[in-house]
Amino acid sequence: MCKNIISIKGLNTWYGEKQALEDICLDIPENSITAFIGPSGCGKTTLLRSLNRLNDLIPGFRLSGKISISGKDIYADNDPVSVRELRKRIGMVFQHPNPLPDTILKNLILPLSEHYHMSKTTLRDKAVEKLKLIGFYEEISDKLNKSALLLSGGQQQRLCIARALMLEPGIVLFDEPCSALDPISTSRIEDVLQELKQYYSIVMVTHNLEQARRIADHTAFFYLGKLIESGPTLKLFSIPETELLRNYVTGRM
Repeated sequence: MCKNIISIKGLNTWYGEKQALEDICLDIPENSITAFIGPSGCGKTTLLRSLNRLNDLIPGFRLSGKISISGKDIYADNDPVSVRELRKRIGMVFQHPNPLPDTILKNLILPLSEHYHMSKTTLRDKAVEKLKLIGFYEEISDKLNKSALLLSGGQQQRLCIARALMLEPGIVLFDEPCSALDPISTSRIEDVLQELKQYYSIVMVTHNLEQARRIADHTAFFYLGKLIESGPTLKLFSIPETELLRNYVTGRM
């Protein structure tokens, strides 16, 4: 049985007066892929961004309830240093690839050089290590000193995944990482995620139901800010307990 790395209890969130999430209770297991699915505007991304406190940066955002990671309430301490440390432990990959207008190598070593004093050799070795981990090194080994902006969209997203791993996070969040990619690039990203769950706990938002069915170990279905169902992906898709989920997975919603 998988150990839970994230525990969410009685979570409510607001943007100003508008409530985005209502009484969410959810456990997320470690070393697995958990997918958040549901129609647009149902609160998936709000929950994802709450896991590393990115919503703190939005004026008017409020939260009540509890999110614990490895047993620690991440909203109990509002010290800026604590929040910064939290974000080091939780990597994030966004919907659209966002490489810096610099070389591939500098894109990778920037997170480390901002936090630690390391030699150039050590920084490069760590960058190569992460590229090899996601099976991307051989493809770009002769281009490390070339601009990251010359890469294709799918390559840029894989670079962003490698960059998110540089600080050795225990958890990696993915906000629709394949929505801007073609099917071949999507397949490569999915293969990477399947490989990474051996080492990291992955939480992803996806609108692609087939993607959730293919790669997620666990799935949570949201509707209008509420968690409707959650559980093992195979069970959720094959035996939905609610009419809402049944309609969603069969395309009737």
